[in-house]
Amino acid sequence: MKAIAVPEIGKARGRLFAGLRDNELREVLSVAQSRRVPARQQFTSFDGRPDYLFILKEGRARSYLLTEAGAEVLLLWLVPGDIIGLVSLMSSPLRYMASASTVTDCEFLVWEHTHLRRLAKTFPQLIENGLRLGLHYLKVFIDRHASVINKNAEGRLAHTLLQLASQVGEVQPSGVIIEITNEQLSSLSDISSFTASRLLSKWERNGAVCKERGRVTVVAPEALMIP
Repeated sequence: MKAIAVPEIGKARGRLFAGLRDNELREVLSVAQSRRVPARQQFTSFDGRPDYLFILKEGRARSYLLTEAGAEVLLLWLVPGDIIGLVSLMSSPLRYMASASTVTDCEFLVWEHTHLRRLAKTFPQLIENGLRLGLHYLKVFIDRHASVINKNAEGRLAHTLLQLASQVGEVQPSGVIIEITNEQLSSLSDISSFTASRLLSKWERNGAVCKERGRVTVVAPEALMIP
């Protein structure tokens, strides 16, 4: 890891740092490290020691759990600005509640726990912001759970595709390209891989999407806006 350039203050202004003055944010950033992590590399482990807080600057990552049978349950598709390891804001933090790994080459801002605790005591706004962020992620899972009850498989997959298109999609003349596998899409949508494949094939025949290995291109997003 290397120290970050403090002038990155504008880029770092995010939800965790809301309400901090520029000089306060400069102090927070001064103890952060910049870490580059190659694609497909794990950087936190379920039940591991919460020694670090990560903010994703560039790239895409995923948060997940493994079942006893070894199946992967995808919890979050992480995009720039997302935070991993909020528990490290606590004086006696819980263990990491999920594993996380990079999907593409990534760059993170990283704070070590002891430094983060010192900053939290100096700037209590960080604790309040951390609580707000924790509630934000809780709402994400509440909404996801509600969709399992209120939406059918087609509606859940369509919602996931449209959400990913707006968050991480790459706009091209052919449509909005999302780098993701069928298995990852199905896990995020809480449906089986078979169902995801069947629905994507149906939408491809209708001209709504184009499916390639490890990639979905949303061609006609309006066709996926299922009530």
